[in-house]
Amino acid sequence: MKIALFVTCLSDALFPEVGKAVVRLLERLGHEVAFPAEQTCCGQMHVNTGYRREALGLVRHHVETFEPYDAIVAPSGSCVGSVRHQHADVARAGGDGALAARAEAVAARTYELSELLVDVLHVEDVGAYYPHRVTYHPTCHSLRMLHVGDRPLRLLRNVRGMTLLELPGADQCCGFGGTFAVKNADTSTAMLADKMSHVLSTGAEAVSAGDSSCLMHIGGGLSRLRTGTRTVHLAEILASVE
Repeated sequence: MKIALFVTCLSDALFPEVGKAVVRLLERLGHEVAFPAEQTCCGQMHVNTGYRREALGLVRHHVETFEPYDAIVAPSGSCVGSVRHQHADVARAGGDGALAARAEAVAARTYELSELLVDVLHVEDVGAYYPHRVTYHPTCHSLRMLHVGDRPLRLLRNVRGMTLLELPGADQCCGFGGTFAVKNADTSTAMLADKMSHVLSTGAEAVSAGDSSCLMHIGGGLSRLRTGTRTVHLAEILASVE
């Protein structure tokens, strides 16, 4: 299968190894990965902060960029959530019904990584090897907007050499929430403190998630406390081999 990688702004700018891991993983599984170089921001940041009119051009560009592909994958539940739940609404609000229909069609072919692997490629054991103690944080958008359920855990349970540790309060937000962390810094910090406490209680060497944004937030806190516990994206674990 030829799959387009929607790498997302954050991975492109700050965590390029996550995008590279997705490519390695999918190519190891026998698939061709395309990277549309003209891709830009999906517009989620604009929509979430009230700039819906300004997001319309980004939605149009995203649709035009990814429309030719039969399957699109992103290492981010947050950005996939935006494509599925915001793009068509932004187009309709902008008076472009035709674009809304096209956006819905692209959204129907856009998957978060664990969704693509389990539901589309029908694989739960990707042949990964990661000899570490790991706990997994299910991010809010993947859990509540995409309803990925236990798909990431099913993939992680098949990783050889890895000890998967249950995270207490796993369904609780880490406190990032994009601009929420800026606008409500005190609340965000308190939520982060709870999440870090739960992570550290597991004794894990690393905490994993499907969104670099949440890992950036959690990792920043863990680093400031010098805990020695690191963060690792789900894609990086699944791409690892002996």
